[in-house]
Amino acid sequence: MIQKAILLCLAIVGSLSTLMAQECDLVLRGRVLHLENNQPIEAAYVWLAESASGVATDTNGNFTFRNLCPGKKTIQITFIGHKEVKQSILLSAGTSNFTFKMEEEAVALTGVEVHGHREAVQTTTAVSTLYGEALLQSRGESLGESLKRVAGVTTFSTGNTISKPVIHGLHSNRILILNNGIRLEGQQWGAEHAPEIDPFLADELTVVKGAETVRYGPEAMGGVILVNPPALPTTAKSKTEINLVGHSNGGAGNMAVSHSGGSGTIKGLGYRIQGAARRAGNVRTPDYFQGNTGMAEGSGSAALGYSSSKLGTEVYYSFFTTELGILRDSHTGNLSDLLEIIKNGAPFTQADFTYSISNPKQVVTHHLAKIKAHYHLNPSWKLNFQYGFQQNNRKEFDRRRGELNARPSLDLELFTNTAELFLEHNLKSHWTGSMGLHLIQQANSNLPGTGVTPLIPNYDLVNAGVYLMEKYLKGPLELEAGLRYDYRTLSAARYIGNDLQEANLNYQNGSAFLGGMYQLNSNLTFTSNLGTAWRPPNVNELFSQGLHHGAAAVEIGDADLSTEKSLKWVNSLEYEGKNASLELTGYTNQIQDYIFLNPTGQTFVSLRGTFNVYEYLQADALFYGVDLSGTYRFSDHFNGYAKGSIIRAKNTETNSYFPFIPSDRMDWGLSYEFGKDPERQNRLTLSQVLVAQQIREPDFDLAPSPPGYTLVNLGFSKKIQLFQHDFSVSVQVNNLLNTEFKEYMNRFRYFTADMGRNFQLKLNYQF
Repeated sequence: MIQKAILLCLAIVGSLSTLMAQECDLVLRGRVLHLENNQPIEAAYVWLAESASGVATDTNGNFTFRNLCPGKKTIQITFIGHKEVKQSILLSAGTSNFTFKMEEEAVALTGVEVHGHREAVQTTTAVSTLYGEALLQSRGESLGESLKRVAGVTTFSTGNTISKPVIHGLHSNRILILNNGIRLEGQQWGAEHAPEIDPFLADELTVVKGAETVRYGPEAMGGVILVNPPALPTTAKSKTEINLVGHSNGGAGNMAVSHSGGSGTIKGLGYRIQGAARRAGNVRTPDYFQGNTGMAEGSGSAALGYSSSKLGTEVYYSFFTTELGILRDSHTGNLSDLLEIIKNGAPFTQADFTYSISNPKQVVTHHLAKIKAHYHLNPSWKLNFQYGFQQNNRKEFDRRRGELNARPSLDLELFTNTAELFLEHNLKSHWTGSMGLHLIQQANSNLPGTGVTPLIPNYDLVNAGVYLMEKYLKGPLELEAGLRYDYRTLSAARYIGNDLQEANLNYQNGSAFLGGMYQLNSNLTFTSNLGTAWRPPNVNELFSQGLHHGAAAVEIGDADLSTEKSLKWVNSLEYEGKNASLELTGYTNQIQDYIFLNPTGQTFVSLRGTFNVYEYLQADALFYGVDLSGTYRFSDHFNGYAKGSIIRAKNTETNSYFPFIPSDRMDWGLSYEFGKDPERQNRLTLSQVLVAQQIREPDFDLAPSPPGYTLVNLGFSKKIQLFQHDFSVSVQVNNLLNTEFKEYMNRFRYFTADMGRNFQLKLNYQF
């Protein structure tokens, strides 16, 4: 199988020489914007008369024509509800870049849907986006599982129901998640604290793999994940979408409904409401059920916005709640039981299937409210303001005696206020950029009544940052640079026994980046981004002192930890041909004073059980690796794809390895499309996931890393017309052969295998 995947990649690369040999190798790149507000227009149709060909703009308003001959060209752009743009341009050697602006027509149109503002991702670092069919196939999965479709992104999981995205080996407080433009702030420091977000909210999921601290702040040193809902409509036409998903493993069921529309009397006024629910029971491995691994989840959101030629406003609210069972056998009663279950590698408890959830478990609720506005000072300058409020409550329940069993062992409430004021410009002289001020205020409290010494103290945090970014675009070249300065204060306090422990800490640092993109020829694009980043230690890394119930581990912090500082260099080579595409990304990330949670080899024995002891340590680190993804069209009906990643992470002080770094992996597959209607093809896909054993382990671990594994997946999707609207049906089988395996990045691999065969039925109806 590995040989087949390699041959597929060679076939993709092999087509380079054929297409590059053409005489007419010029590239025309352009961007289509709204004249009124300089926002990108998605799905505008761009027609090039001389080549008798056309393309549609992407979500960022971009389009590309390749393999063109020099000379005069006629561009014609159409988009419903806007005046047609027709312009002659002169195409010369190399690559040409043009920006076109479309003016809205002041006529009443029936059935027209003009969308409001949605910020586009503009960066010269590596970006991957899930949308359309790819996003549809991920429905019903967690955020982490959905993003595993992107090369270089894996998950750090605790069992089969809790997963966190990992980008190039980094996760938790080093990865920033933006929920509709607001940085998601929960208790993300915990290894078993999944993001409090429902992917059903998203119309697209975007992964930015570079160090993005200049744009977003210190927590973005490892990358950024953007969860973007659909843009609000501004006309009276409405849209409703229903998703139903069922899973055989765990008896899981999902339902999500969204509806959006606009006002017929107030031009530019639009709204959207959304709701989703999920229920699942005990997960099954190929040989047994995992006790107490069910979950229940609910979410909802509402948005209201107004858009005009000068002013745009939006208010948004979302709610998320989840109850997650924690594998019962991860909490052992004594040291001998712990050693025995690690040796056995599987639970001793014979569990049955049930939807019931008991202790140990987590109960989490998250509220997010947002107010956003922008005003166009003139055609080139726009002033933006955004405010967000979040409340996060996390309860973790342990197995305790009597009435204490009903009390949480950890009860945290976090309030976060964020505000951003920034000025953007889009000048005709090839320059675009922004400058702004970003503020964060947090207050975290341990709610009384747990009967347990808090794992982390109460704290107040304030972070202020100022930044400046500029981009220059001309011909085949884009250059981008940015600077940022942040200042953070942290005040913490808690009682341990009768002793009050207090701490007041200050951190400050600057960050910068320089990036560029160059169109080498009509098919090849090279991008490079070099950025510095920093991250102050989080409260748990500084002050953890006790049993972390959800993680079934004792964690010990260090109040003397220093700030992490990194230098990351990301380079990408992208090929786009008629039948093939290929993207190769290489990166290196040097981190000074990298903070990591290390197993000590000791155990802690209490009335509640026996637990492994971990401590936060610090060392200089070097992360480097390669991501590869490509597709190849063998015929009109037969397609193939391959993607993989290799990462290395080393402690450069001791020449040893860090724990929980993803092992080498590859995913490849073949699909066959058939059907009479080219827009509603049936698709059959057979894929294979190959994961190597992680042989680069730290000096000590509780158990050797599990062997590598191979999984086979099968999928079938069909799109039909139902009452003159699109109805999509998808059947997927993950782990078709019911292979027993253990993922190294699963913290419960010491106690149990991963999920066995899982049939999924997904229905999507839009009207």
